[in-house]
Amino acid sequence: MSKHPTLLQQFRSFCFQNEATDIERAIEYFAVFGGMGWSVDMTKSLEELIEEKILANYRYIHGDLTKITQSNKAHHSLLTALSLGDRREHSAFRRAALSRKEGEESAAFLIKFGLLIREKSQEEPADESEEVSDRLVFSAPFFRFWFSSVSPYYKGIKEGDFTEMKEKWENTKQTFFDTVYEGLVIALVKQSIKEDWVAKIGSYWDKNGEIEILGQTKSGKVIAGTCKYSKAKANKSELTKLHEKCLHAKLNPDIYVIFSKSGFSSEFKKEKSDFLKLYSLKNLKTLMEDLNEKDLLVNTNKKY
Repeated sequence: MSKHPTLLQQFRSFCFQNEATDIERAIEYFAVFGGMGWSVDMTKSLEELIEEKILANYRYIHGDLTKITQSNKAHHSLLTALSLGDRREHSAFRRAALSRKEGEESAAFLIKFGLLIREKSQEEPADESEEVSDRLVFSAPFFRFWFSSVSPYYKGIKEGDFTEMKEKWENTKQTFFDTVYEGLVIALVKQSIKEDWVAKIGSYWDKNGEIEILGQTKSGKVIAGTCKYSKAKANKSELTKLHEKCLHAKLNPDIYVIFSKSGFSSEFKKEKSDFLKLYSLKNLKTLMEDLNEKDLLVNTNKKY
């Protein structure tokens, strides 16, 4: 059993502590501040809170994090590479300019001290000769935000100049939230399929592609899913693309899942069945409903 709270536990705790009611706002603020036990005023803009709680306290937060990383350059390079890349171990080593041995030693250290968690692909690759790299994911959303959007711009931030950081954030923030959405959709699928409950679930990847959601129910039914974050409503083409991905991976799912942040076309909604589950933001909101004291994780992290 993992000693780390799950993404869902962290999200529910964040929503409870900060009295979140709007699901989209909750996810975006959680993607930046999640996992640290911080109280945030959700009536303020995200950018205002980033400056007030993170950039203005850069030296203190940096000091706390370097106590864990021991200011080791390899660790920082790997953490930055993971925060900006596809989360796969070996591609992160290359991006960080680390040898496999250096990368593995750094990853082992960062897992041991709680910054990273190792994830494996849910299925063997279609090509049996292929070695599939594990993913290394951050144990808390805040760490990913820090190493992707704050740490690389430390020179200006240290001097109180936040211009470069803010410009980069403005250009990348729309896709930054996708990883958190994906993790919460996986939690939603696990929670919402009840009678033939989900025995295992995660993501699938190989050298040719990725299926965001892949799981199996207690009776052995295979679940495959995809997530769409654009402003356009999803239509039947999303299902066609998912079919093709599964075909390439030599998978034959029994249940298909499509998450669309902006909902679905009227035509596609009619396709919904026990074999095709369609989820949107209103479904994700069930993850933050009926919160109570047991959902508030005990957190001893410093609150800036």
